[in-house]
Amino acid sequence: MLRFPSGMTHLAWVVGALGLAWAGTCGAMASEPHSNTRRFHLDAPCARVFPLFTALGEKQWAEGWDPKLLSGSEHRGSAFLTRHPNGRVTTWIVTEYDPAAGRVSYARLAEGSNIGLVDVRCTKEGSGSAIDVTYTLTGLNPEGDAFAKTFTTDAHYTAMIDEWQQALVKALAARP
Repeated sequence: MLRFPSGMTHLAWVVGALGLAWAGTCGAMASEPHSNTRRFHLDAPCARVFPLFTALGEKQWAEGWDPKLLSGSEHRGSAFLTRHPNGRVTTWIVTEYDPAAGRVSYARLAEGSNIGLVDVRCTKEGSGSAIDVTYTLTGLNPEGDAFAKTFTTDAHYTAMIDEWQQALVKALAARP
């Protein structure tokens, strides 16, 4: 079990770890952020869709998604870890959580690769919802920069968001 210095919270430890990870790479390279946004439609109201974009809600539709909560759950300041099938750990911090406005945002650090922001917006569209998903990634090294560039290309990003939409439609149909 992890032990934190006296008085230090999980969140303070995560923020400190992110700072150390960033500081350890600052001299290595300066990379520009790479970003992409896609919109898709779901035939369900935002009140039903929005919870699926939280750390625990995503488990209902994202294959292999298994977050380990470090603090809180979905509110601003909550933190969690995920592990990619290749073993890379990503630390996530909720930077905005506003269900009434349909907005949730995350800051993330993929260890040894990249840092970034993920913004999800849910707005009413007809009888359903329009979902806008933006990823902004910055490489921490040449490999991380190459990943960020590839991840945010129109071809890759569109395919990923199309997979999200299909998985979400299936999850919503399974739980009417």
